[in-house]
Amino acid sequence: MNAQSNQAAPNGAAAEDYEFSYLDEIEGARALAWARAENERTLGALTSDPRYQQMHDRALQILQARDRIPSVSFRPDGLHNFWQDENHVRGIWRRTTMESYRTATPQWETILDIDALSAAENANWVYRGAQCLPPEETRCLVTLSDGGRDAVEIREFDTTTKQFVPGGFRLPVGKQSATWVDRDTILVAREWGPGTMTASGYPFVVKQLRRGQSLDQAEEVYRGTAQDVQAGPVVLRDAAGRVHAIGFRRGVDFFNGEYHVRVGDRLVKLNLPPKANPAGIVDGRLLVHSDEAWESHGTRFPADAIVSYDLDEWKRDPNAARPSLVWAPADRQTLSGLAITRDSLLVTVLDNVRGRAVAMNFDDGRWTSRPIALPANATIGIAAADDQSDQAMFSVADYLTPNTLWHYDGASGRIETIKTTPARFNSANHIVEQHEAVSRDGTRVPYFVVRPRNMPMDGSTPTLLYGYGGFQVSQVPSYSGTMGALWLEQGNAYVVANLRGGGEFGPEWHQTAQGANKQRTWDDYIAVAEDLIRRRITSPRHLGVVGGSQGGLLVGTAITQRPELFNAAIVQVPLFDMLRYHTMSAGASWIGEYGDPRIPEQRAWIEAYSPYQRLQPGVTYPTPFILTSTKDDRVHPGHGRRAAARLNQLGQPYYYYENIDGGHSAAANLRESARRIALEYIYATKRLVDDEEAPRRSGERG
Repeated sequence: MNAQSNQAAPNGAAAEDYEFSYLDEIEGARALAWARAENERTLGALTSDPRYQQMHDRALQILQARDRIPSVSFRPDGLHNFWQDENHVRGIWRRTTMESYRTATPQWETILDIDALSAAENANWVYRGAQCLPPEETRCLVTLSDGGRDAVEIREFDTTTKQFVPGGFRLPVGKQSATWVDRDTILVAREWGPGTMTASGYPFVVKQLRRGQSLDQAEEVYRGTAQDVQAGPVVLRDAAGRVHAIGFRRGVDFFNGEYHVRVGDRLVKLNLPPKANPAGIVDGRLLVHSDEAWESHGTRFPADAIVSYDLDEWKRDPNAARPSLVWAPADRQTLSGLAITRDSLLVTVLDNVRGRAVAMNFDDGRWTSRPIALPANATIGIAAADDQSDQAMFSVADYLTPNTLWHYDGASGRIETIKTTPARFNSANHIVEQHEAVSRDGTRVPYFVVRPRNMPMDGSTPTLLYGYGGFQVSQVPSYSGTMGALWLEQGNAYVVANLRGGGEFGPEWHQTAQGANKQRTWDDYIAVAEDLIRRRITSPRHLGVVGGSQGGLLVGTAITQRPELFNAAIVQVPLFDMLRYHTMSAGASWIGEYGDPRIPEQRAWIEAYSPYQRLQPGVTYPTPFILTSTKDDRVHPGHGRRAAARLNQLGQPYYYYENIDGGHSAAANLRESARRIALEYIYATKRLVDDEEAPRRSGERG
């Protein structure tokens, strides 16, 4: 218990902090009994609605659809994919050939069956990916999570035998990372004993582990500090798999770091800005991207720019090498992605929150670019890139157009559609518009509206407003079959706000709403809600807000600062008690975003918006639906639990559901995902379509 937060909490919060402290015991018997009782009440109320089962079945059908596009990665032995459906709930890792993939019914070869592995080991494994050693990529470090936790187990796997390697590398469960140096050596950041984890719960000591060694025989090669967020290994390779540098990143906070590389027998700190990161090697050039403006050797580079160094010059003396500009954003632009093929750099850009793509090469001492002819006014993402050829794949989608996969041949410049997702809902009656709201300080905040074409502009349309607004994460147009089928098809509207704190217009769009200025994110969201009401797109009776994680905090601030604007709130795996967030799970790692409650000046601005402390008697809040997860070791379930308990104490109605077997993302289990989606949309339908005004049931939950 944080005694300081208890003493400072307003409106009797100290008493309820003590009363609710048992809810912080993630898998404590009393806390789980409370969660199961809450689940029973919520499921009884929502699943008894005659529309629930239909929503659930349709959501599950969409999630398990076999005709969705299988996303792939290029490997020397073909195209690899991870797939989940009704027969593979946890999923299978599989591969096929490019020739087969181009057909309507590719022939797949299973590499690893996670369902079968879980059954054989009586475990609840969730596949978290595999890092394979270049250039052959047959030896892989497979990452497995118990129920979706961030803490993982890492095992060596052979894709030729399709077996875990007997006596191979195996790292027991922990918050950790590992990367290959060569076939018999890996670099590992993990807990090595007392005093080797940061306050955020991540490792800061890196050791070198050779084949056949036990963990206690590993050799320490780098050490950050306990005050950092984390430290980890970095191995820089070219497209052929050759190692050009071995180094380490010290994460000073969530956004700022230092890089140290081995040069001969020395460890050299790179003279890069704290928000810069190496981005790969192509055409004999080392690429670096920075989220802040910086100057090197008399040349100034803007924030969000990509620069490059001559690789040989950089390897001789990294800090003496001179960088040159590769790409810089124009007004209202930001870098959204980059990838490297054998001979090219591929760059995707957000231009006023709409995508475009270019291919770039270094020829005759300068960088040249050529546009890639993809659809306009859509979101464009690099789905896969082959570093052993010039092939790549791009995904293209918007709110009403299903995902399309395009194949790009960099050698010829040819681009063609090779996969299209069938429509999951009838979009003929809807249109997409982009509007702007004016925030409290005069900033124009864009947002997208997906609405019925012939919608009456009288405020009667049920509308869900989604937002995130943090960590420089951009919210771009995307196709959601479940949202369309369960919400839009019913004649409703969906809105996505591009708030400050996100990355839609580059690093500054994020940085202007950090720390002391985080209230700007909440102001932007409220401004969009007010603009929707002003335009008569919807009204408070029919407007709901939805968001998860940082977006759950966003929803919490919206309903505690302006409760009269909303009639529904879907609060997913939220941050909620911001005076204690730094003590809960990975919370300390986000101090760079929000500030540190232990510092009085910063505590003051956090306390001003922390939703848990703002839940007060005598205020009517829109009945929220709070969703959490027991095994979420990123955002502690205590945030959502305490929010529900406090609402109950105040006599405020609410719904609460906790996935007792899952982590931060429900997507690991498709059946649980379908349940959660159906619960959310039946709740939104009851609140915003039926205009349900839930009775005040003081003391009914507890």
